[in-house]
Amino acid sequence: MIVTITGKHIEITDAMRAHIEDKASKLPRYMNLVSQVDVIVEKSTGVMQSVEIIASVEHCDDVVARESGEDLYACIDLAMHKMERQLRKLKEKQRDNKYPSPAERERQSEPTQIQEGEAL
Repeated sequence: MIVTITGKHIEITDAMRAHIEDKASKLPRYMNLVSQVDVIVEKSTGVMQSVEIIASVEHCDDVVARESGEDLYACIDLAMHKMERQLRKLKEKQRDNKYPSPAERERQSEPTQIQEGEAL
């Protein structure tokens, strides 16, 4: 997985880079098909800073999470948490729609038994 970190109006320190890479390395736990993660850190006017995370997922649209605030590390953590939730939700959607579960397949293959004397 490729992690690209970009700073707009802010210099990315080694500590920031290590924190972002550590958090981004955990994203494939939630979705195996994450091929690239782009992180954009931007310093806005005053003390506000924003973080935007864009995850490229194979066979899907990009997943985007944004967060703004005064504390950069808190913004990174909150944006990564949003990304984890979105990837988990996307994985559940794909799993639910693609194949029925083994229990559902078993229920579908079993013929229904009709009791004698029951009317349809």
